[in-house]
Amino acid sequence: MTHPVYGRIDGAVVIIGFGSIGKGTLPLIERHFEYDASRLVVIDPDPATHTFLAQHGHRHLQVALTPDNYRAILTDLLGQGGFCVNLSVDTDSLDLMILCRELGALYIDTVTEPWAGFYFDTEHNADRTNYALRQRVRDHAAAHPGGPTAVSCCGANPGMVSWLVKDALMTLSQDMGRDDPVPPGRAGWAALMQSLGVKGIHIAERDTQARRLPRPRGTFVNTWSVEGFIAEGFQPAELGWGTHETWFPDNGHRHATGCGAAIWMDRPGAITRVHTWCPTPGPQFGFLVTHNEAIGISDYYTVPGVGGDPAAPAYRPTCHYAYHPCDDAVLSLHEMFGSCRQQAVHEILTVDEIVEGSDELGVLLYGHARNALWYGSRLSNAQARTLAPYQNATGLQVTSAVLAGMVWALENPRAGIVETDEMDHARCLAVQRPYLGAVEAHYTDWTPLTDRWAQFPEDIDDSDPWQFRNVLAT
Repeated sequence: MTHPVYGRIDGAVVIIGFGSIGKGTLPLIERHFEYDASRLVVIDPDPATHTFLAQHGHRHLQVALTPDNYRAILTDLLGQGGFCVNLSVDTDSLDLMILCRELGALYIDTVTEPWAGFYFDTEHNADRTNYALRQRVRDHAAAHPGGPTAVSCCGANPGMVSWLVKDALMTLSQDMGRDDPVPPGRAGWAALMQSLGVKGIHIAERDTQARRLPRPRGTFVNTWSVEGFIAEGFQPAELGWGTHETWFPDNGHRHATGCGAAIWMDRPGAITRVHTWCPTPGPQFGFLVTHNEAIGISDYYTVPGVGGDPAAPAYRPTCHYAYHPCDDAVLSLHEMFGSCRQQAVHEILTVDEIVEGSDELGVLLYGHARNALWYGSRLSNAQARTLAPYQNATGLQVTSAVLAGMVWALENPRAGIVETDEMDHARCLAVQRPYLGAVEAHYTDWTPLTDRWAQFPEDIDDSDPWQFRNVLAT
């Protein structure tokens, strides 16, 4: 197979973190960019990384970045220019992107990450939300516009799903016989979503990848970063809050500052269930795990009200993650929260040990005249094996989005700090599509009120099936 080369990276290529996503991103960089191989370096504290990189002729710096050393280390490696690809945990995304921009280097990450200890040591739940982490980045971006491009939160989700929302809106418009033109900017996209009658979006995902052997007790098994999943699962459940909502959860809280697009709940996201829908399973439970895209999408598609008060928009969609991880990860969560302690052993399912399954990741746009549209990637592990090395289906959806974000940054090197909602979705998906398997649109007449258990009355709203009151599982 031949692979397109999208451009040349001048200067160093610094990859921070070499877990499952870092390991899968490296071959995509090798395939699709020209660069000075002698200046590619991976920063990762795991000694096992050294063996792998040595076999492939790449330099490894075995160290963990900390608030005390990151400036000296990255300044020495990057010099002036280059590209910093941050795929790590426990490194402060904003601190790193500020430094990279000072050095004239491009930057990309997959999540707004804090320094180590933040998720578990921070006293107030409101401060541990992705809303607070995102707002810190957005405030800095507003105060320092332009300059070298830093792409914030560009993995599968957050990241790819924001591009899928725009594709889904254009599909919905066409299928409703409207054929709206592609909006030129944020205000146009928000107006389009409002005019199509979309009440909200689930980032609806079902991971069915499985291995032959059962999960050992005392081991947290996942198809991507265990540390990353535990951290976000332990954060409060969080969601973008739409203008159609008439009910407010008893344990819910609003934010007093910032864009006002989201609320949070006094409950870990990884044990907060919601009703959702994906093509293969149909109706299913998902976990309301906090993700940056839940806030970013609700914020991006907000139509301001009179006076522009963030607390009183004319229109805003509800948006949240609705995640059913692989069965081993579900059991791992059950064991971890049941015992109130993390497992000592962490294991990521590799492409070679998975014997069946896929990752079905898309956006469910609901509440409009066609009821609900799921639009997304249905990528099997068997397909992922043929498309790129060292990654299962979940990983490839992430790493291909990193690739697309890097291409966009090289083509737009002075865009400042951007989120994926602000990028050219068509260009990014064109780069990513060869790695996504089938990208499909599916309409469904399912709603959160379909086939509820009549024997057990619930506090639901029969007047509007798409109220979050009905989506939240009691």
